[in-house]
Amino acid sequence: MSRPRGFDPERVVDAAMDAFWSKGYAATSAQDLVDCTGLGRGSIYNTFSSKRHLFLEALRRYEGVWTARQVAVLEGDGPVQDRIRLVLMTVVDEETAETPARRGCLAVNAAIELAGRDPEVAQLVRHIFVRMEDALCEALQRAKRDGEIGLDRDARSLARHLLSSMYGLRVLGKTADRYAMTSIVDSAIGCL
Repeated sequence: MSRPRGFDPERVVDAAMDAFWSKGYAATSAQDLVDCTGLGRGSIYNTFSSKRHLFLEALRRYEGVWTARQVAVLEGDGPVQDRIRLVLMTVVDEETAETPARRGCLAVNAAIELAGRDPEVAQLVRHIFVRMEDALCEALQRAKRDGEIGLDRDARSLARHLLSSMYGLRVLGKTADRYAMTSIVDSAIGCL
C-alpha cells in the first residue's frame, strides 16, 4: 500500500513556478526548488521526475492562472477597448511596480530561454500565445459588432498586433520606464 502524499502538488507547482519565473529555468537550481517548495529533492523528483518536467507543469499552471486572468478581462463586460487597455496597463503596472523583480512573462521568458531548443516548451508557449491571440480576436470581433471599431478592420491582424505589443511590453519592462511603456499602450489602442 502506497503512502499518501503529505503535500499539495498544486502548491509545489506554484512555488516552483515563482522560482522559475524569477530566476529562469537554467538559473533555478535543485536547491532553489527545495528551498521554495519546502520538499526534499527526493520528494520533488519522485513526484515530478525531473526539473524539466516540473518546469513544464509550471508553464501549464501559468496558463491556467495568469493567462486565464487576462482572458477573463477580455471576456468581461464593458467597452472592448477599455478591457484591452486594462490588460495592457496591467502589464505596465506589473513591470513598473516598486519591486526589484521585473520578471516579465513566464511564457515569454520560456520562449526566449528554451523554445528554440525544446520542442515541448515551444509547443506549450505557442499554446499560451495562441490562446491570448484568440481571446483578443474574439474581443475585437465583438468590438466590430458593437461598432467600437470599423467593420473593415481585420480582427485577427489587430489581435496579433496587440499580442506583439503586450509581449513586447513584458520584454521592455525589464528596463523601460512607465512613461515609455504607457506610450506604447496608447499607440496600440490608437491603432484600433
